[in-house]
Amino acid sequence: MKIVIVGAGEVGFHIASHLSHENKDVVVIDNDAAALRRVSENIDVQILNGSGSSPVALEKAGIKEAEILLAVTNSDETNLVACLVANIISPSTKKLARIRNPGFDKYYSIFKENAPYIDTVINPEIEVVKTIERLMDVPGAVDVGDFADGRIKFVGIYLDPKSRLAGVKLLDLPQKTNGRGPLIAAIIRGEKMIIPRGHDHLLAGDLVYFISEADTLLETLSVFDKHSQPLRRVLIIGGGRIGARLAVSLEDRAITCKIIEKDPEKCLKLAEQMNKTVVLQGDGSDQALLLEENIADIDVVITLTGDEETNILTSLLARRLGAAKSITQISKFSYFPLMTTIGIEQVVSPRLSAINTILQHVRRGKVLSAISIKGEQAEVMEAVALETSSIVDKPLKRINFPKGSIIAGIIRNEKIIIPSGDVIIKPEDRIIIFARQQAIAGIEKILAVKLEYF
Repeated sequence: MKIVIVGAGEVGFHIASHLSHENKDVVVIDNDAAALRRVSENIDVQILNGSGSSPVALEKAGIKEAEILLAVTNSDETNLVACLVANIISPSTKKLARIRNPGFDKYYSIFKENAPYIDTVINPEIEVVKTIERLMDVPGAVDVGDFADGRIKFVGIYLDPKSRLAGVKLLDLPQKTNGRGPLIAAIIRGEKMIIPRGHDHLLAGDLVYFISEADTLLETLSVFDKHSQPLRRVLIIGGGRIGARLAVSLEDRAITCKIIEKDPEKCLKLAEQMNKTVVLQGDGSDQALLLEENIADIDVVITLTGDEETNILTSLLARRLGAAKSITQISKFSYFPLMTTIGIEQVVSPRLSAINTILQHVRRGKVLSAISIKGEQAEVMEAVALETSSIVDKPLKRINFPKGSIIAGIIRNEKIIIPSGDVIIKPEDRIIIFARQQAIAGIEKILAVKLEYF
């Protein structure tokens, strides 16, 4: 598969890195020599210095042979023009555009109907707001993914030292949980990722990923000694586009919300935009201001300023002053491994949200959604078992799944099936697959329809 990426920023860099590890033919276009140098020094992909919206650059990159164009620069206009020009040169290439300006929100459906040069619009700010709300709603979660239209949850939590499951062998989970043991899909221990088997143990400090039906999620979380708390008061630090989107969404849920924003002009615009949200002009990292706003009574503090160091320090300060929970926005992927070390567990990233959205459109087979986890070491995806794929009409134990992958769940006619070796996948079943990065190419192969591309 050949993929042309327009934009060598953080999103372009990490998507290129992800795809290059899967041996895909990737070309990255950018007119920033320093950004391209970073790509060439770290990733085994082709680079091209030029404008991604230039027909000359796109033709040099081989757009006519490309199956997918990803336009992910920081400029909405450049991304739109790149898709338009690519469509003129190569109408069969699938085109995805990253668009962040909220002014485009209500026109996405119009784009689909009247602008055939864009196949998919990606708005990472909308996706990151959804991620924040999922984290707010699931107690103790550091990762939450929705599958099967929200009926199945994929959740990552840290196992507390005092948890009753610390030290328990997976084979003994049903006995320890009165038959309510969840399906464990993966365990992250330090920097090591474990695809668990029955004789593996859960240890304190493990990041445990499990699958649960949405209806029984709170019951499943109680097995891990995580209990739901009422969500009544939220404090948002940073009144940019993501902060404003989140506040509007929380107003719709009747949650009391305050925004602290340093810029007076932004405060005036926010005050005009909001109905119930209280907008405060000030520095969200000011201890005196946080105490004045009764930070100890806040259920969740969400730091969304444009400066990630400020977000990190403010989250730590808020927790120290008594806030029940904090969610921190991070942009630099290099910071992610450090967060748990300094006491920050719940992290969101617009760039990671963009990458997750892109992945489902890059995958071969009918992939409905995909989530990259643990610094892109692994992926969990939901896909439809197509009639001509090699996994249907045979028991799971007879399917040669790539090493480092596991079927975590099957949905058939609204019924959720916990997989076992004797279960047979039927055409149109929706399957949830957890896979290490090196196993993804093999997963794509068994999902794909022969001679067709989705």
